[in-house]
Amino acid sequence: MATGFLKYFLPKDKVFYTLFETASDNIELLARKFILVVQESDFNKRAILIKEMEDIEHKNDEISHQIFIELGRNFITPFDREDIHSLASALDDIADYIYGAGKKINFYRIDPLQDDGIQKSANAILEAVLAVKSAVAEIRNLKNTHKIVEFIIKINNIENQSDEIFDSCIEKLFDSDVDAKELIKRRELYQELELITDKCEDAGNVIESIIVKYA
Repeated sequence: MATGFLKYFLPKDKVFYTLFETASDNIELLARKFILVVQESDFNKRAILIKEMEDIEHKNDEISHQIFIELGRNFITPFDREDIHSLASALDDIADYIYGAGKKINFYRIDPLQDDGIQKSANAILEAVLAVKSAVAEIRNLKNTHKIVEFIIKINNIENQSDEIFDSCIEKLFDSDVDAKELIKRRELYQELELITDKCEDAGNVIESIIVKYA
């Protein structure tokens, strides 16, 4: 009788896992769109890609909102409510910053093909996002904790590489003869790119907290 009673309160489906996986799918789409943006020299073609990124980012906002709604609806959750909220926020931040970086490229009229640092950062972002996506997929059953740990380590390593890319970009920027306006624009874009991998690391830290508690 007790077992049946508990089943009544359990979620009828793994709604949080599905929502997290959908969010990570969207983040991968954003990262791949961003790669296309930085490989495109034509301003107008980039604008089309950035608009597509905006649409994906809006979908991710809706997923985050749905996660928060489900937190209010579900009496029992698969892991701590605080961790669910933190992971949803971290994934949403990744999406926001990737879209923000794409938007800044055209807003500041920067030609990304002329900047090796932007190219390297975009590739690092995609790698970090794919590692986050893989880690998110594994929390559904928490049976392969060693795999999750490997993905978290990979995210941390990529974040360290991104720090080095950022430092190199800033050093080259201040050694160049660009005017003050261009310097400010590029520095702001570099900072945004570096923040994306920071946000990926934040997501990894939340997932690490989950596996420590429940694995």
